[in-house]
Amino acid sequence: MLLEGKVAVVTGSGRGIGRGIAVALAREGASVVVNDVGCATDGRGTEQDPATQVCKEIAAFGGKAVPSYDSVSDYTAAKSIVDTAVGEFGRIDILVNNAGIVRDRSIVKMTEEEFDAVLAVHLKGSFNCGSHAIPKMKDQGYGRIINITSSAGLRGNFGQTNYSAAKAALMGITFTWSIELGKYGITVNALAPAGMTRMVGGIPGMEGRPVPPEMNPDLNAPIVAYLASEKAAHVNGQVFGRRGYAFTIFQTPRPVAAMYKEGGWTPEEIAAHFDVAFGEHLQQIGIPTPATRSAPAK
Repeated sequence: MLLEGKVAVVTGSGRGIGRGIAVALAREGASVVVNDVGCATDGRGTEQDPATQVCKEIAAFGGKAVPSYDSVSDYTAAKSIVDTAVGEFGRIDILVNNAGIVRDRSIVKMTEEEFDAVLAVHLKGSFNCGSHAIPKMKDQGYGRIINITSSAGLRGNFGQTNYSAAKAALMGITFTWSIELGKYGITVNALAPAGMTRMVGGIPGMEGRPVPPEMNPDLNAPIVAYLASEKAAHVNGQVFGRRGYAFTIFQTPRPVAAMYKEGGWTPEEIAAHFDVAFGEHLQQIGIPTPATRSAPAK
């Protein structure tokens, strides 16, 4: 098993993609803290206890897991999540920043509270958990962090200013942490997953659609298990994706064309030459439509 003796924290792992990741890590031998506050997709509370259910599922095949109900959006509560791993299993080797909510609304209708609430979970929550886990990983000389980003952050998506901003920021955090932490034996990578989850099911046009096999959210978990292992020590600062049964790799935005003029340009000169230099390189924006993609992005 790839993760024998390792200890993992997976935030937002009571359902969907996070649940699949927690189960996969446990099947590979990791002891897992299943963190989930049991909220609805918009972050509001429910009386359900999905974290305990996942722990029971893991225990059924002989794995080790304990639940955590602390909110990643609170700095002190995030410390409790990490402390649960150390208190129950003695260390923390793996952090999967998966917790998230949505408050979808177009920018002309989005409120400040809706913007702040989503960033508090996805972005600040990842910072909070990382802040408490990284010093322990550094002392161990080993750590694996996988940040769950999204095609919405890499490409944009209608009605998701808050979500897209948070997920794009996680890509930037991944790059920066990988630079800062690589010398300590800590790798930091990101995954833009795909699959039919509660979040995706609420997107207009996706309600009630049948779930084909390639949209199973559990299909994201194997690459997370690999990235969390010692075998992936050479993989750092990368952004991966999934489409259907394929895993993909993204590259950092980089220059693909240039227009040069000695001494600089005037706006009029740019207007005259822009299409020749850049026209064929203008990128497509937005996530591919359901008719052209094999699986929706988380």
